[in-house]
Amino acid sequence: MYRFALRPRWILSHLLALAVVVVCIGAGIWQLDRLDQKRTAIDRYDEMSALPTVPVGDLLGPDTPEDAVDELVHRRVSATGTYLVDEQVTVRNRTLDGAPGHWVLTPVLLDDGTAVVVNRGWVPMAVLEDLSTAAPPTGEVEVVGTLSATQERGTFGAVDAAEGRIVDFARADIGRLAAQIDVPVLPAYVTLEGQVPDTADVPVPVEPIEPDEGPHLGYAAQWFIFAAIAAVGYPLILRKVARDRAAEAAADGAPRVRRRSAKVPVDD
Repeated sequence: MYRFALRPRWILSHLLALAVVVVCIGAGIWQLDRLDQKRTAIDRYDEMSALPTVPVGDLLGPDTPEDAVDELVHRRVSATGTYLVDEQVTVRNRTLDGAPGHWVLTPVLLDDGTAVVVNRGWVPMAVLEDLSTAAPPTGEVEVVGTLSATQERGTFGAVDAAEGRIVDFARADIGRLAAQIDVPVLPAYVTLEGQVPDTADVPVPVEPIEPDEGPHLGYAAQWFIFAAIAAVGYPLILRKVARDRAAEAAADGAPRVRRRSAKVPVDD
């Protein structure tokens, strides 16, 4: 019944079905791995958020390695110093409630001579024409916020110039910003929550993004269902084809009965 399944075109079909099962299972496992990463990030966020606020200089120095910085993301910190307004830059293509705008990044010079970049928040496009309306407070200021890791370019995206002074960045690239500031800069930035003294309504503080599990569990279930459909459905298809072929063969090989016409007697 199943000899047809050994023909080259059917072998190719078997391999294709097997590839579909393997790919679907692999995609499901990848989604579960992403879910595990998200859950780890949630646990990390909750852990860091529960810790007390500490001066940023107690956690970071200009030479703190990147992996150590990653362990401090979401930690609530404070910084006391003066804003370096002349070193202020913006980050383009940032939205708030669907409205286009920019982030405003302003370094704060700390008492030890180092600086930490503060994301003071979002401003609409109209404010960019005159950032003095969103100026930071003068004199000494105390900033409170959460630590955020420097942003890096992915596979796609705009590229900032490697040299020269940039005033409008594609992302919050702290390393590139530090290259144009004359004092040592801490390798992370503070997302502002509040400051003393306070300023006007703009910039609008950026709400920290609280991690969630996302749709990965549902996606994993879908991929595993697809794999089950292929793994169960394909053998059923082979079984049906085999039965249909067997029925056709039986019909072709059945003996044919010749019907004889009845003779009608004729009266003499």
